[in-house]
Amino acid sequence: MQRSKSATLVRNEVRTASMALDRWFPAPRILLPRAAGVDISDSSIKWLSLAKAKKGHRVHKYGEKKLEPGIVVGGIIKNVEALSLTLAQVKELGGITYAHAALPEEAAYVFSMNVPIGTSREQTLQLIEFEFEGRVPIPPSAAVYDFDSILKHGGEEGEEIGVSVFPRELSEDYAAAFENAGISLLSLEIEAQSIARAVSDDTPSEPVTLMVDFGRARSGFAVLKRNIPIFTSTVDVGGDAITKVLAEKLSLKGEEIERFKNEQGLTAKDAAHTEVLETIVATASALADEIARHYHYWDTRRNEHGERVTPVGRILLVGGGANLMGLSDYIAGRVQAPTEIGEVWRHVCDFDSYIPPIDRVHSLQYATAIGLALRATV
Repeated sequence: MQRSKSATLVRNEVRTASMALDRWFPAPRILLPRAAGVDISDSSIKWLSLAKAKKGHRVHKYGEKKLEPGIVVGGIIKNVEALSLTLAQVKELGGITYAHAALPEEAAYVFSMNVPIGTSREQTLQLIEFEFEGRVPIPPSAAVYDFDSILKHGGEEGEEIGVSVFPRELSEDYAAAFENAGISLLSLEIEAQSIARAVSDDTPSEPVTLMVDFGRARSGFAVLKRNIPIFTSTVDVGGDAITKVLAEKLSLKGEEIERFKNEQGLTAKDAAHTEVLETIVATASALADEIARHYHYWDTRRNEHGERVTPVGRILLVGGGANLMGLSDYIAGRVQAPTEIGEVWRHVCDFDSYIPPIDRVHSLQYATAIGLALRATV
């Protein structure tokens, strides 16, 4: 496959997954273009852009376009040309010229490390390369990577940073797809970082969070420390099994299925729903088992001094599957930890002055796109 000019630049010149320069060379606000957050999954492309309002922001445009099966599989682009064609349609539908996009967690390597306070960016990147051998199964030459500052400690601990690493070829394919669609791609970042920007805060008072993105075919896990992912993983537990049994056993379709999950879900009591409830409980139980495994591992980690390193303070549920009635209470009871549904509009607007056009149920499906769109407002 012949690479586009943009993809070649990414391959030869870009060392980091984040291509936005505004952290070091801030442009005047009037010069920054309105950029949409574009979320690409295996089954669809969601987009959302924000406009400045008197208080906060308002939704400028949003939408969703289905992807044909096989174009993107497990976050990996299998057909760049086909994805470009769909992105070109999204460009017309959403009036998108500039975009921020997310890379799939399935292909990411995310970890935290410490560097001496005052270390330059170039030196930090070199220190990250030294960590590859023990943490990342690909060489630095085949990767793009970036980091975010988490916390500056005193003494020998130095500064803690969160590192995200992706295969270079994967990043090039995403860049090529946008380039061929005529969309200027401003940045690429890990999906968990996008969601965290929407639902989390960079404040000392916010506890370490285990964020769970409950999707259709799989669920993503991310440990957030001061709003920065320090770990991600993906498990094959999703809501498709529930959707299938509702369609087969109750002959429900589309919105009817979503209504049943969101209004009855784990609380369904009708005898006719016994088999359906068993499937729902089995899916919720499988998810709870994975959450408990991740939660207890991170919550009990200790350093050489015997101190807890990542005392997890809460579980945060996002994604379309998080709307399942009774799920947050079920998880809280199984894991014995505070569990809540993420509020994706918290950094966009005040509900007293503006109500977004996407209802609460569907807004959780736009968490990634909202977080990406917020990047354009920073």
